[in-house]
Amino acid sequence: MPVYPFMQVDAFTTTPLGGNPCAIVFQADDLDDVTRLAIAREMNLSETAFVVSTSVADVGARYFTPAEEIPLAGHPTIATIHALIETGHIRLTGQRTQITLELKVGPIPIEIVSQAGQPTRITMSQKVPVFSTVHDPAEVMPAFGLTSADVLPGAVIQTVSTGTPQLMIPVRDHDALRRLTPDLSRYAALRAAGDWFSPHLFCLGGATAAGDTYARHFGLPPDTMEDSFTGSATGGMAAYLWHYGLITSPRFRAEQGHWLGRPGIAEVEVVGPPDAIETVRVGGTAVTVLRGEMVL
Repeated sequence: MPVYPFMQVDAFTTTPLGGNPCAIVFQADDLDDVTRLAIAREMNLSETAFVVSTSVADVGARYFTPAEEIPLAGHPTIATIHALIETGHIRLTGQRTQITLELKVGPIPIEIVSQAGQPTRITMSQKVPVFSTVHDPAEVMPAFGLTSADVLPGAVIQTVSTGTPQLMIPVRDHDALRRLTPDLSRYAALRAAGDWFSPHLFCLGGATAAGDTYARHFGLPPDTMEDSFTGSATGGMAAYLWHYGLITSPRFRAEQGHWLGRPGIAEVEVVGPPDAIETVRVGGTAVTVLRGEMVL
């Protein structure tokens, strides 16, 4: 029977059982998409990564949720690179190692900062942001148990993509984030009619004094109902905040998952002026919690 080595890695954390867990399946070239989707459902995590060969980058991967393939994602990227370093598939070349990773959206740059041969931060550079549809708060907010008054004053709700389109919903404060409760039927109808993959609700101010933003991110069954950290949406959020002048520095710390008991932290940098952003860099750390073999 075919045997596939795999790992489970918690990303955007240095503490086991923190951050966001991702399964990484190695030697996955011969797995078709139907099988990959079935494995993602078996793992029952927000995303499962499949390491594949590539002719255009140093390493390749494909990411699947339990429901579908996602073209670019943050926490699987941090987790996959961590796993490839740990298993010796990526060799560190000094304090800073530069590689490329091919995803569904194409190759992206990865920077690995290390100390004493161990990675201390893995940073992905996401795609040039695309700002698309602006949405009516009166239609969007009831899907999350909120009203138009809960939107950050003067801000818009907009689809933003740095590789995966996400619905950016800026809310006025932590109280609104705590009160929100998704209405699944309204949410499902909103998503079906929308141009985005999933919604990212966020506000200024972290869950801790060290944080600059805090966010919550939701899926629909069979996907994870609430993600503990979302790196691709953090990239879209960063582009949104910088583009609209809601942050004064292009570098900040994003926090997520603390209220779920799985705190996650990312160091974020927006590169380029607000009206001509070149990329968003989202970096974090990871820790391995499981190693094994999958027998199919």
